[in-house]
Amino acid sequence: MDKNIEQIKKEALKELKAASDPESIKTLSVRYLGRKGLVTQFLRSISSLPQEKRADAGKKANEVKKLLDTAFKKALKALEATPAESDDRIDVSLPGRVVKRGSLHPITQITQEICDIFSRLGFDIAEGPEVETDYYNFEALNIPKNHPARDMQDTFYISKNIVLRTHTSPTQPRIMEKRKPPLRVIAPGKVYRCDSDLTHTPMFQQVEGFLVDKESSFGDLKGILATFIHKIFDDQTKLRFRPSFFPFTEPSAEIDIGCVMCRGKGCRVCSQTGWLEIIGAGMVHPALFENVGYDTRLYTGFAFGMGIERIAMLKYGIDDIRKFYENDLRFLKQF
Repeated sequence: MDKNIEQIKKEALKELKAASDPESIKTLSVRYLGRKGLVTQFLRSISSLPQEKRADAGKKANEVKKLLDTAFKKALKALEATPAESDDRIDVSLPGRVVKRGSLHPITQITQEICDIFSRLGFDIAEGPEVETDYYNFEALNIPKNHPARDMQDTFYISKNIVLRTHTSPTQPRIMEKRKPPLRVIAPGKVYRCDSDLTHTPMFQQVEGFLVDKESSFGDLKGILATFIHKIFDDQTKLRFRPSFFPFTEPSAEIDIGCVMCRGKGCRVCSQTGWLEIIGAGMVHPALFENVGYDTRLYTGFAFGMGIERIAMLKYGIDDIRKFYENDLRFLKQF
């Protein structure tokens, strides 16, 4: 019996030495120490030995059982702590991981393009606050309290006299108060209105532009806007000026371009008219000059404003303004 337990121990340690993975060690543990394992069977057979040999055989068998249990656990722990050979190797012949690069949002791209065009025409770029006072957002622009044009703005009021600006036009009086003519300025930025559908969102982007000088005319306005439209789209794009009304300009006009989708033939986008409204403009109202202390007998000027999303939708053929702000990478990666 003594020889048998020693033989079991030697065979177990020999097989353990040859084991190369955790599953093999677990199998050996069951084979030798499981309920039907060799060591367990040896312990159960001790009762058949003569009385005087049982104690010594049981002691040796328990020592072997403890030794093997410790050896199996130690070998298993060592293997599990060591990464597999395939994970540890580095194949230097493989190409490196490509770092994904982001790109500018389409609205940012169009904003930069618009600013670049007007910069080449001699315009400075300015910014104004998005949280604006009622005075600069309305009254300084010849839109007094109870004026019907206020109903068109769908304003977000923070308090009685503080609003989220509804257009970038408040930049006009703010800059005119600080600077004297001649002035050529554009002001891109976010604006806010209570509106949301396929062509409107509560927050969107606008570009306001204005020029003030001793000799400026509606003809100058037409020339600058025609140049801008041909640069942002192409030289074949037609445009027309329609009489309109804005409280801060007089006379006022809306500028239409020939539909960039159908080239004026008529389609769903232009409601079969062949034209798309794109810019509001006009000569600066004398009341605005009076509010900032300019001499209306000496200075004239013009102003214009446009929605950046509107430009982007027409330039890229996008039919839903909300796509710009849904953060769908499938959409954004196209730009």
